[in-house]
Amino acid sequence: MRAFVTAVLIAAACWDAAWAQTVGGTYAALGTNPDGSTYTGTVNITMNGPSCQIVWSVGATPASGNCLLAGNAFASYYRLSGQLGLVVYQLRPDGSLAGNWEMDDQSGVGTEILTPQ
Repeated sequence: MRAFVTAVLIAAACWDAAWAQTVGGTYAALGTNPDGSTYTGTVNITMNGPSCQIVWSVGATPASGNCLLAGNAFASYYRLSGQLGLVVYQLRPDGSLAGNWEMDDQSGVGTEILTPQ
């Protein structure tokens, strides 16, 4: 029984360490628009405690917004060309972020993966 408890505690410690990633800095963005077209770009995240600022450089028009890290969930609302959008990412053990996004007054959901550079 003692060996089992020890194994569980070690596994729990390893799980916590896997999720103890930091968010912030420059990321390569790879995404798919709701219409199926793809895009690439860069994203800069500046953390300030659990909240942050985020700026996407994809195409000619940058998007920016505020964001929040809560456990392994990372979310942001943003503005692109006057429209509001929402993105929700899951922090992966390798430090990348995988998410889904949407824009106000547009149908469909896009996907995006941010990989630390």
